[in-house]
Parts: sequence; C-alpha cells; structure tokens
Amino acid sequence: MNILLASASPRRKQLLEELGHRVTVVRPDFDETQIRLRDPAALVCALAEGKGRSVSVPGGMLLVAADTVVCFEGRILGKPESRQAAANTLRALSGRVHEVYTGVYIEKGGFCRSFADRAEVCFRSLSEEEIQAYIATGSPMDKAGAYGV
Repeated sequence: MNILLASASPRRKQLLEELGHRVTVVRPDFDETQIRLRDPAALVCALAEGKGRSVSVPGGMLLVAADTVVCFEGRILGKPESRQAAANTLRALSGRVHEVYTGVYIEKGGFCRSFADRAEVCFRSLSEEEIQAYIATGSPMDKAGAYGV
C-alpha cells in the first residue's frame, strides 16, 4: 500500500516500511503550539489531525499522521528544549512508570478518523553516565519525553 506520512519522524516511516508499505513523507505545515489541551489522549488526537489536515492528499493515497506525548505525574512532557531539560526528564523517569499516548489520524478518499492509544512504560533505573551518553547522541532532542523506543 502507498502511504503518505505527514510526520517528520524517521521512526514512523521505518515502522510502516517494515510492515511492507511504500511511504512518502511530507512535512506537515501545522503549528502545534496552537493546540492546548490538558487531556493527553485528546491532545495527541488533535495534534495528529492538525498535521494530517495541513497536507494535500493525492487521490488514492492513504494519509497517516501521528503525534506522541509522554505523561508523567499528571504532566504532559513534549520534546525537550535543551540538553539539560532532556537530562532532567530522563532522571525523573528513571526507575519509574509513566504513560505514553500516541494519536493517529488517517484519511483516504473522504473517509477520515482519529484515535489515540495509551501504553504504560516502566523505565529501569538509569545511571548518570547512561543519561549523559544518551544525550550526547542527540537522540533525545526530537522525542517526547526525551527518549525513543
């Protein structure tokens, strides 16, 4: 199946390709800061839908857009704004349980739908050396909660 992916996430593209799909990536033209919801499931649905509706879908293609947030102790954690923020987030999550919400928006031929899913994640305890080594890779900077699975 040909999929138009409205996401800048290389991991999302990789996952869809591993499922055997041909994926075309288009960067959504959507200002995520305009959505301010406290409920994480509603937030990720609104963000995914906003991204999806911001792109033009060629006929016959399936559009997929998604967004993910981490929720810890009632706070929604987005992408870290600095290396220090990433380190602080990873320290806070270390050895603790938190929730990850992903919203998905799909559209094809006039049909559209959005939905969210939630997963509980239990982090093992991380040493300061592990945190610093991970931050040095640059990987945490474009991921909600400062990490990726």
